[in-house]
Amino acid sequence: MHHWWGSPCEINRAGGGPGSFGAMSKAAWLPTRKSTQIDDYHGDQVADPYRWLEDSNSEETRRWVQAQNQLTEEFLSQVPSRAELRQRLTEIWDYPTYSVPFERGGLWFQQRNSGLQDQSVYYVMASPDAEDARALLDPNVLSDDGSVSVQVVEASDDGALFAYATSEAGSDWATWRVRDVASGQDLPDVVDWCKNPHAAWNKDGSGFYYSATERAAPQGSVAGDVGLERIFLHRLGTAQDDDELVFEAPEEPEWLPFVMVSDDGRFVIIHVTIGTAPETRVEVVDLEAPGAGLRPLVDDFASLARVIGNVGETFLVLTDDDAERHRIVAVELRAPDRANWREIVPERGALLLGARTCGGHIVCHYLQDACSRLVIFDMEGNQVRDLDIPPVVAVAARYDESGIVGHAQKDLFQFELRSFADPGTLWSHNVKTGESKVLRRSLARIRPDQMVCEEVFVVASDGAGIPLFLTRRHDLHPNGEVPVLLYGYGGFNVPITPDFNRSDALFVERGGLLAVACLRGGGEYGKSWYEAGRLANKQRVFDDFCDCARWLVSSGWSTSKKIAINGASNGGLLVGACLVQHPELFGAAVPEVGVMDMLRFHKFTRGWAWKSDFGDPDDPEEYRWLRAYSPLQNIEPGTCYPPTLVTTGDHDDRVIPGHSYKFAAALQEAAPQGCASPVLIRVEAQTGHGAGKPTSKSIAERADVLAFLDAVLS
Repeated sequence: MHHWWGSPCEINRAGGGPGSFGAMSKAAWLPTRKSTQIDDYHGDQVADPYRWLEDSNSEETRRWVQAQNQLTEEFLSQVPSRAELRQRLTEIWDYPTYSVPFERGGLWFQQRNSGLQDQSVYYVMASPDAEDARALLDPNVLSDDGSVSVQVVEASDDGALFAYATSEAGSDWATWRVRDVASGQDLPDVVDWCKNPHAAWNKDGSGFYYSATERAAPQGSVAGDVGLERIFLHRLGTAQDDDELVFEAPEEPEWLPFVMVSDDGRFVIIHVTIGTAPETRVEVVDLEAPGAGLRPLVDDFASLARVIGNVGETFLVLTDDDAERHRIVAVELRAPDRANWREIVPERGALLLGARTCGGHIVCHYLQDACSRLVIFDMEGNQVRDLDIPPVVAVAARYDESGIVGHAQKDLFQFELRSFADPGTLWSHNVKTGESKVLRRSLARIRPDQMVCEEVFVVASDGAGIPLFLTRRHDLHPNGEVPVLLYGYGGFNVPITPDFNRSDALFVERGGLLAVACLRGGGEYGKSWYEAGRLANKQRVFDDFCDCARWLVSSGWSTSKKIAINGASNGGLLVGACLVQHPELFGAAVPEVGVMDMLRFHKFTRGWAWKSDFGDPDDPEEYRWLRAYSPLQNIEPGTCYPPTLVTTGDHDDRVIPGHSYKFAAALQEAAPQGCASPVLIRVEAQTGHGAGKPTSKSIAERADVLAFLDAVLS
């Protein structure tokens, strides 16, 4: 087995000798223009010299991006293993993949990718494990460069119609169209102005409910604001301007509604959150009572509340009301007050992540120390059986939190099991017979039997136990010099569970240790765990991550100089904050599409929605929290930070690329003369926050990240 972790590669630019990075000293950086911009934040005068980089469309910013990409390319082009890494990563990537199939009207629908297709293709089949399938929708023909992707699909109950939402260049903006399943032809219907789209067909297939914003901002704009979110009914064959308004709250611009239709087709169910907070109110429309309008099922934001099924006017609701790790209650539409809630599935020691009704049963997805368990109950809450699931795996929750793909009136449900060594095995289970069946095993070109996955618990500085997943080759053992890739997220109540990543698998294959941390602020253990890393407690997330890095050294695995940290989006914030707070703990950092300016995140696209997790910079007290850890504002001039590769997409309209641009410019400026740590930024064209990225671009980006780590983890 070839080992690529050894002495640093030779970078000979502007005077650097073999095996050194002197070439990347401050003298080699491209100068970034600094303005005199200073803002007053509650009496604090805060300089923002790179404000101009927030405008992604300006010619000056484009020239800056082009020059920075050229600098990064010059560095990476001299990494000897780059071509080898890309070739091997392409080999690992090149295997057939299949999504969890779902059924409508006796037809089965599934995404498939032959291996290296830029976008996966949607097929229609006669059975969930059928080999023969008819291509229904191929996103690869929608653009020349693979940049048009399908974000989400919804098939009508009879399987005759297939609604799909496309986006361009990774944008969160999407446009709905409808395809006739029998003919494969699109209907004339077009529905646009959809941000983070979702939809639900009515029972007879005459139309679908969807969310869309006011036409208040340029569609596809990176920096523009996003209008009020509303719910409409689109009837096939009519213009979008004639769509029926079902829900809006103009007096509450931060309310975000999500629409679904009950499996029996009787109710339109609207979940509403304030920004990205988990606390939910729920309203329903009874379609059997024309003109009745919206009726409250949960009329406040006092708890998490998620409808998972119904029997007539009795709704099953997953909630954290009086249940730290969630329970399921029955709520009667005629008497929805909390005092009348009836417990069906009580709280257990494990977190109830999600559930749904299937064939007269309730299928519950639990997390036990961030690993999945599936438990089946009858409709009265009596436990029927546990499914036999291996340890250190997770049910892939791609469709909703439950990860269960099924229907209330069907006995069969499907799910996917993934781990750090298994790219995905598709299963089905019959709730009536108790039979489980493997639909399809992964055909990935890796050797899972050569990999070891385990979970350890790091004692944090305040005594809490932080789950840390370790994945390695079976012949790799602690020797104090193992290269480590430490990944984290820690926010928005999102659980980090075992999952497969192709570039991580290559890192492990070639002698590295993958360490994945479950930090407070995430959704692994329930409300208290989440609250412990939210708002005023956000610093706790960074402390947990740094404690994991320290453990990797004290446990004998590695040394700080061989630990690289990585995270994306909120995880990019994590990496940026830890990098500037404790540069001595790390040998490299790769923050991706990160939120780096915590004083201005709320001013772009839907960044205001994140105030529920971060706080509000316009509030004096909350500003103090944010100012204390904001990566951009805490960079110390004259500090030689560890080698850093910042990545982003030039069309990211969720976390605008200006966050990454400003952070990279400030890090480069901070480096003292003679600092040998490269600080680079890689900006991918025609991509956004990550979703829908073409396979070819994903391979190129991940290979470059691995090449960077190869070069700097000496």
